[in-house]
Amino acid sequence: MPPRDHLPLSGFQARPEAEMRARAEAFHAEIRCRHSLRDFSDRPVPRDIIETCIRAAGTAPSGANHQPWHFAVIGDPEVKRQVRTAAEAEERAFYGGKAGAEWLQALEPLGTDAEKPFLEAAPWLIAIFAQRRGGPEAGLDLKNYYVSESVGIATGFLICALHHAGLATLTHTPKPMGFLNEICGRPDSERPFVLLVTGYPAADATIPRHATIKKPLEEIASFL
Repeated sequence: MPPRDHLPLSGFQARPEAEMRARAEAFHAEIRCRHSLRDFSDRPVPRDIIETCIRAAGTAPSGANHQPWHFAVIGDPEVKRQVRTAAEAEERAFYGGKAGAEWLQALEPLGTDAEKPFLEAAPWLIAIFAQRRGGPEAGLDLKNYYVSESVGIATGFLICALHHAGLATLTHTPKPMGFLNEICGRPDSERPFVLLVTGYPAADATIPRHATIKKPLEEIASFL
């Protein structure tokens, strides 16, 4: 085994308990206002803001630090049109019976259907891919570990970063999503994980009342 090469921890700041509580409450107050949105404005969002948010996502922990993700950022109107066309084709099959009655019943309070105009209206689509092989440096071809867990955490980082920057988001997962590999020019060894839609809310944007129902702490946590 090669010797471990470690560096001193830097950047971490211990805080007084009162400040910790205040910061935790402030973050909760901010993130509880985040909702998945389907009504987007076409108002442009500067690319550098998206880049910075993706850099934040890239700091997420991952199995063996292999960082098994790729973010394909789509802003070109024609490419967004291609994504919408392919996604709606899958969604028509989904809502046409492929999903099954129970799944469709669960979605009913959200009011979703096969039409996805937000895929063209929003200024940016971010197709997030999970990589089966790679490594901590470019050009490596190693087995990646805990891929779904790692990409899921990075996606959560990205959603939080975009919300913190002042942008709305939607996680969109048409099934199957293999068309994203072709449209985005990604290899078959990468699996589309989620299509993240982001931009400003439309002036008349709404959210389903159902989406505001969140389980209380005692139902989502236990302290042993």
